[in-house]
Amino acid sequence: MNTTMHRTLYEKTLATSQRVNWKIEEILRDDDRLDFSRPFLPEALARVEELPFLTPVERRTLNQIRGHTYLTMFGLVEEFILPFVIDHTRPALAADDFRTRALLQFAGEEAKHIQLFKKFRDAFAAGFGQRCETIGPPQAVASHVLSHDPLGVALVILHIEWMSQRHYVESVRNDEQLEPLFKSLLKHHWLEEAQHARLDALMVEALAEGKSDAEIARGVDAYLAIGTFLDQGLAQQVAMDLDALERTSGRKLGAAETAAAQKSQHQANRWTYLGSGMSHPEFLATVGRLSPTQRARLEEVAPAFS
Repeated sequence: MNTTMHRTLYEKTLATSQRVNWKIEEILRDDDRLDFSRPFLPEALARVEELPFLTPVERRTLNQIRGHTYLTMFGLVEEFILPFVIDHTRPALAADDFRTRALLQFAGEEAKHIQLFKKFRDAFAAGFGQRCETIGPPQAVASHVLSHDPLGVALVILHIEWMSQRHYVESVRNDEQLEPLFKSLLKHHWLEEAQHARLDALMVEALAEGKSDAEIARGVDAYLAIGTFLDQGLAQQVAMDLDALERTSGRKLGAAETAAAQKSQHQANRWTYLGSGMSHPEFLATVGRLSPTQRARLEEVAPAFS
């Protein structure tokens, strides 16, 4: 892609970002209350209906706990997205004004998303009434992720951007049963992440420019290593979610029920955070432009996370 085309893409993306930009207080006011009579996540992501040994109320409660986890996971990954984008912007501040402004807008919106997710988690805690533990701390996760090859980190971020797009478009947008404030959060997050996906694709291409096939492969190795690290965290998170369910419902699951719920929910989390991004057509298209061999490699791996 030539320099003029890059500049045009940065300029157009910046203009769109400024048009769809929103403020936190427009999404969640201090006096807003979440409706805990409704599910938070679409069933395509929560997969709680796969657990027939839970009552309808328990399945809805687990769905809501998964909604809390969803916010936490996005807050967690944006803790490493923000410094990565800033670090990528700094070396070429004077190269292209539109590039600099678009990437700084990207970084500012990620900081805003972190703040919004914290505010929603506070609202959740106030209404749910039980503590929901989550993996972390975010700074330790960010430090581990950022220790990998920068191309691999950029691929993970691109994966996350397209993942959030897929969740909203395919599962959230037309689901009228979802808690309305939570659904509004996901909509507004989607509006801004759509621009971030375009910018991150440009970052991936910039980081891959001039690299050999072996260097591209090492970047994909890093992407997969980060995915494995996150998958281990997801298994831990499922145990935390089930513990929160037991404390909220006042019922201890049997050993067989716990094993079944752990297996089902781990796979649900794998699809939500790993498979839905890794198999996204736009993500694969970007990888394919870097290396058709590496795209084929990811297409072979992705079904394990479906």
